[in-house]
Amino acid sequence: MSDTTAVSRRLRCAGIAAFGAMAAMRACDAMLLTLAGEFGRSVGDASHVISVFAISYGLLQVFYGPLGDRIGKLRVVAFASAACAASSIVVAMAPTLDALVIGRALMGGAAAGVIPLTMAWVGDNVPYEQRQETLAKLLGATVSGMIAGQWLGAWITETLGWRQAFWALTVVFAAAAWWLRTELTGHRDDVHGPSELAPGRPTQAPGLTNPLTLLRNARVRWVLGVTALEGALVFGSLAFIPSHLSQHFALSTSSAGAVLALYGVGGLVYSRCAKRLLRWMGERGLATAGGTLLGIALLTLSWARHWLLALPACLLAGMAFYMLHSTLQTQATQMAPARRGAAVSLFSCALFFGQSIGVVVTAMAVDQDWTRWCFSVAAIALVVLGSVVGRGVASRIAQAVQAP
Repeated sequence: MSDTTAVSRRLRCAGIAAFGAMAAMRACDAMLLTLAGEFGRSVGDASHVISVFAISYGLLQVFYGPLGDRIGKLRVVAFASAACAASSIVVAMAPTLDALVIGRALMGGAAAGVIPLTMAWVGDNVPYEQRQETLAKLLGATVSGMIAGQWLGAWITETLGWRQAFWALTVVFAAAAWWLRTELTGHRDDVHGPSELAPGRPTQAPGLTNPLTLLRNARVRWVLGVTALEGALVFGSLAFIPSHLSQHFALSTSSAGAVLALYGVGGLVYSRCAKRLLRWMGERGLATAGGTLLGIALLTLSWARHWLLALPACLLAGMAFYMLHSTLQTQATQMAPARRGAAVSLFSCALFFGQSIGVVVTAMAVDQDWTRWCFSVAAIALVVLGSVVGRGVASRIAQAVQAP
């Protein structure tokens, strides 16, 4: 089996796990009204199933990243997938909202070892010049998972009950864990030898190291800071779009989930166009345009007088987000090549800590009926953020390509 074939095969295996991780992450977005009604709690209380997932997802990054650098990134992905299957069973059987929140925290902690380490594995095995294009293929799996979580999750919730969505996720994770384990049995975790990729092919560390030492690097601090802000602004709004549509336009749970699923479709459009867009606009242009288009989409969602306007707005938001985020994502794989697993895990940690803060703040706004104003503030901030990231990519991050 050639190196290229091996990379493609293992990326497909990890892609199933990444699909499940993103579906699990977004599965509760369209369930909030259902969960609030079933357990007799407010929407803000029910939103804890989203925020605790993000918090535990972020916290566990400091463990998974160094572990992946030490024993092999895809081996950790296989273990994490099995843990996701077990925690999904806990969620599906939760008798109370508090038990459900605990199960979601466990699930977030398990899912933390999937997508970031898969990204880092791509960084180990794909040269920088081809990396953003390869990561776009992984993006196809994660965005498909997002669509499944938001739309199929909403449909299953309305037709079969919310618990069935998590039984389905159990099957996905178990299949991913089995396939990865089979693929890696008797084989190396990596594909290329230690000297085959330049720059920055990492070597395995003699033991687990503290990933927080990477914060001494100014480039790392900058990437993590803007990523945390991006997570708060985008995902803090995204989590409440179905509730906003249901409350203001009387859409059913499945209809609101289907509208939000267009966000994922927009991401798929980007994944198919990434190579052309990168050649046309460059990394700086992608980031700047992405922030601007995100702002336009959120303002449209905030003040639209008819729900039909939410259709193009969600589609645009999905494409725009990945224009901005993929630029940061690609640079994150190169900001500390010798400790790539730890670096990419810190990147993911920053994103989801930002998400958890955004969800908490937006939940308070939702309970006060300030959703439109909260979305509007996020929209304006994203326009500014896109411009800042665009300038930063050009002046402070792009030199990572020349790192020894």
